[in-house]
Amino acid sequence: MEKQFRSSCIIASALDLIGDKWSLLIIRDMLLYQKKTYKEFASSHEGVATNLLSSRLKLLEEIELISKRKLDGNKKENIYLLTDKGIELTPLIMEIVIWSDRFVRDYNPQMNPHDRNLDKKLMIENTQDKYSSFRDQILA
Repeated sequence: MEKQFRSSCIIASALDLIGDKWSLLIIRDMLLYQKKTYKEFASSHEGVATNLLSSRLKLLEEIELISKRKLDGNKKENIYLLTDKGIELTPLIMEIVIWSDRFVRDYNPQMNPHDRNLDKKLMIENTQDKYSSFRDQILA
């Protein structure tokens, strides 16, 4: 993949790849809600346009955060799964959850609840383990 980056800044470069809201919401949906099909992503509450969804899935596949395949029993529908590289984004997603719960709730009190008593490290490990088990079960 030939990608133009805005600068040599390490943060700006990462944001050039995964910093748009749709990419992060797709990763969230996969990691936290085990969504795996185009139809499941399209039905998310945020209402991503189909052309944006297609382009983000393609980008995430190109940068190897997700893989696309067909199931043995269903050759018509593509499924998307996080790669190990994609699963490594769990700490970032969980930090956004924690930060948003602390500081964004004042602006949007209807946000989903978050258990503040959970140990962050354990929350990350449990989320990664749960997704890895889900992926392994699909691939078995």
